[in-house]
Amino acid sequence: MGSYTILIGLSIAVILSYLFNLAARATKIPSVLMLLLTGIALKQVAEYTDFGLGIPKVVLEIFGIIGLIMIVLEGALDLKLSRDKAPLIRRSFIAAAIMLVVQSVAIAWLLQLYVGGPFQSCLINAVPLAVVSSAVAIPSVASLAGEKQEFIIYESTFSDIMGILFFNFAIQDNFAQGASILTFSRDVIAVLIVAVVSTAVLTFLLSRITLHIKFFLIFAFLILLYSLAKELHLSSLVLVLAFGLAVNNAELFLKGKLREWFHPERLANDLHQFKNITGESAFLIRTFFFLLFGFSINLNSIINITLLEQGILIVAILTLIRYIFLRYVAKTDLMPELFIAPKGLITILLFYSIPPQHFIGEVSESILFVVILLTGVLMMVGLLITPKQPELGEY
Repeated sequence: MGSYTILIGLSIAVILSYLFNLAARATKIPSVLMLLLTGIALKQVAEYTDFGLGIPKVVLEIFGIIGLIMIVLEGALDLKLSRDKAPLIRRSFIAAAIMLVVQSVAIAWLLQLYVGGPFQSCLINAVPLAVVSSAVAIPSVASLAGEKQEFIIYESTFSDIMGILFFNFAIQDNFAQGASILTFSRDVIAVLIVAVVSTAVLTFLLSRITLHIKFFLIFAFLILLYSLAKELHLSSLVLVLAFGLAVNNAELFLKGKLREWFHPERLANDLHQFKNITGESAFLIRTFFFLLFGFSINLNSIINITLLEQGILIVAILTLIRYIFLRYVAKTDLMPELFIAPKGLITILLFYSIPPQHFIGEVSESILFVVILLTGVLMMVGLLITPKQPELGEY
């Protein structure tokens, strides 16, 4: 394949993704679903024309990791902290935590019923299916406004972070012993310390560097810190969230002597450009990730009645638990919050991180695709039946 052919293909992919975004606003069909289906269609064309193109799993993982960092950073940069937001933040955190744990345990019991494996292995395979994907949810709620939009942004971001924490907790060798709780607590404290220190360093760099290339330098530092923390089995997504919140709410954190060191007025001047670059980068990475994931799916493997039944049952359990929590525990609105709990990028990344000894053959990429597809359709229905609220500006 020639260089220009590759460039043409990449350019068409980006243009299509922009068109899908426009179509998503008009039709409420998530652009992620359009990208996935396009990837599957391209796979069928490639097979029909005997065009061989192998996608190494590591390429998909790299795109997914960078995309996840960008998505969470993009969401954090749009969140303003204030005293009046404390109840909303607390409510979304509790919602994300309770539903993640309850849904993970429920799906683990279902898997154990199907395959009869150890509960720990079933739980490890269940966690990715319970996590709400911020990569899908955040771009899809642009038509919402105010507290509903902010709740979904907070909840999906917290779900990503706690999903990784819970996953790391479940894969520990001493999972069934009390020592695992101590190890988990130690890791949480460690990542919080790393988040505070790294956020201070990154904010200092952002406020001091005057070169125009500083934004991608910051991104490189974030990816470096994220990767190093992951190698140490820490939930490094916390530092991405902390950095985004610190930059977007500098006036709350930088007082007294800190104002002289970090110059929040300089941060304010660069913030708009930083948001634009982050949003464009997240869009680009998300485009190629979901296209590649769709291309990696074998269509014959998902045209299976048993597989569809399993996917529908999993989504039904997830939705029922979400309904019970929102209706009877949180006592909050059901529309569209009940339906906006999509699975996506984080689900796939966690699935690829399952240790070989805990892998369950019945839980495959095909099941992931079916669950992602069904939750995406539910989200589309929820957005369609919810009256459009006045937009305060482009998200």
